[in-house]
Amino acid sequence: MESCQKVLFVDAITGFYKMRRYALADFFGPIDLGLHLAGRLQSLNIGTGLFAGSILPGSNRLMFNGFSPCWRGFYISSMGGAGLVFDNLGINMVSLVGKAALPSILYLNRDHGEEIEVELVPVDLHEIWGGGRGGAYAMMDEALRLFGPRYEGEFRALAVGPAALATDYAGIVSAPVKDGQATHIDTWAGRGGLGSKMLAEHGIAAIVYGGTVVDEDFRDRTVADSWFEDKYKQKLAVKDFEATTKYRFDPKFQTGGTLGVNYASVGGRIIALNYRTNAWSEEQRLAMHQRLVVDHYLKQFNEETIQTKSQATCGEPCSAVCKKFRGEFKKDYEPYQALGPLCGIFDQRAAELLNQASDAAGFDAISGGGILAWLMDCLDCGDLTPEDLGVADKPRWNLDSFDVVADSMHNAKLGVALIDAILQRKGLLDLREGPRKWGRAIRRSKGVRILDRFVYSAHGRKGWMVPNQYWTPGVLAPMAIMGKYYMHYGTEFMAPRQLGRKCADRLKKELSLDNAGLCRFHRGWAEDMVPMAIEALYGKKDAYLQAVAVAASRINSRNAGVYWESQANIDFVRSFLARAKQVDGNTDPVLATWLEAFEKTPAEAAIDFWFELRKGIDESLRDFF
Repeated sequence: MESCQKVLFVDAITGFYKMRRYALADFFGPIDLGLHLAGRLQSLNIGTGLFAGSILPGSNRLMFNGFSPCWRGFYISSMGGAGLVFDNLGINMVSLVGKAALPSILYLNRDHGEEIEVELVPVDLHEIWGGGRGGAYAMMDEALRLFGPRYEGEFRALAVGPAALATDYAGIVSAPVKDGQATHIDTWAGRGGLGSKMLAEHGIAAIVYGGTVVDEDFRDRTVADSWFEDKYKQKLAVKDFEATTKYRFDPKFQTGGTLGVNYASVGGRIIALNYRTNAWSEEQRLAMHQRLVVDHYLKQFNEETIQTKSQATCGEPCSAVCKKFRGEFKKDYEPYQALGPLCGIFDQRAAELLNQASDAAGFDAISGGGILAWLMDCLDCGDLTPEDLGVADKPRWNLDSFDVVADSMHNAKLGVALIDAILQRKGLLDLREGPRKWGRAIRRSKGVRILDRFVYSAHGRKGWMVPNQYWTPGVLAPMAIMGKYYMHYGTEFMAPRQLGRKCADRLKKELSLDNAGLCRFHRGWAEDMVPMAIEALYGKKDAYLQAVAVAASRINSRNAGVYWESQANIDFVRSFLARAKQVDGNTDPVLATWLEAFEKTPAEAAIDFWFELRKGIDESLRDFF
């Protein structure tokens, strides 16, 4: 097995490139090495873990990292399956530095030779985005069309859409290739705005890559089975099948995938209408969940996707088959939640329309959904007018008289119009430097504090992030990286300092997977087995775990988390605490103390809660190496 990390540096200014090797004793994967490179070069780093191409399921995740234009700190995003083809380049990472003079497609190919072919080809962004399937999909298709015939082996493309020019929260899209064309099972490195970084900071609109290198991957199933039998008394395939039940089909809920299982089990924790439902009674939320979600939104999904077994993988062999779809529409929980109920949409046809528009534009769907729901809320309550936002309508958010099909479609079409307004900067909209800065400008010009309706984490002076779609304080914790699962998102109450420690522990566990390029859907065994596999193959388990701990500490040393600026954040936490007592029946005196504080002096209680969270985080991630 290779004992070094091979990095291809590409200077987008000149097109020059060079290869450099980093000893495994110094760096173990795309995260600790990416953190090192980003701090010195302000690079965008794209790479795989040590197990790419191996027998371990979920080991072909493609990792992206660098300093995020929206979070304004070091950020990590990842893409399922795309590392399998990347591994055929015979390297571990590509590091982009500099900015191309003209927007370009980067071509990488290594067919048989020692050298990787590198070429930068300028393209007309708007002409490509305006053709074919439109936006990011059209850019991906064009990259495959232009360069596909050059490859002897498998190839794949990464691409961005017009959101990368208009905002700081664009994602990067890819899809497995079949017969020279991208399939409809698209995969995303969405969170963190690294698509905006790729285009705005490096001038790269797409990367097409592939090769025929056959390197020394771990492929011995007998050895892997022996590890799993020693640990779990089960073979690898059996344990992985068991650990990925939720993502395939869970008989407890008679559904599968993140969308199916989450909506089947969420009950009164349902979030909708830009979090307004958090202030409702449990009975109101349960009634809404039953009528609009279980009896319609989820029912459609189960009938059209689960019962027809319309499922696929992200591009690598995997028993999870987590990609659930209907035709060209891929269904995951968080996009179909943020661009679904959060925006007042409870019908699959309407959600498909809005998700497709968001994806084609190249937005991070979760951030995009949070922003659209916020703008719709401002329209509905009158803080902003349709003219302010360059649209013609207001949302239909009255659920008492809600027509689940017609009103969902109305809201979806309004969402599509808002996407166009964001891209075209209509009315007062200008999100090039993010919604947080724009919201401040609205307050100065109109005297309306619209940020109080926006649920987001603040980082530094301009950084922001829409949280993951779960009603729990962990998603608003002041961690150094938010918007991913680098925090505790369980729904049980715990004291904020304890929660901070739990978030810090989750960060280290998630980093141990990301640095190895493992998909978190396999965490049921991977958190234990990755260090053991590194020990068996490289004799460096302790060194690996220490490297992860150091990386976590160094990431946290840049933590510029800002106390909750939005009243909506305070209400989010306060309502969670109230529900823990009233609905969950939690009698913990610590909970009672916090509830009393929030009732008497909510602003003071919130800042105390936030700082207790931060204390738990910092004391767990202090640099003691």
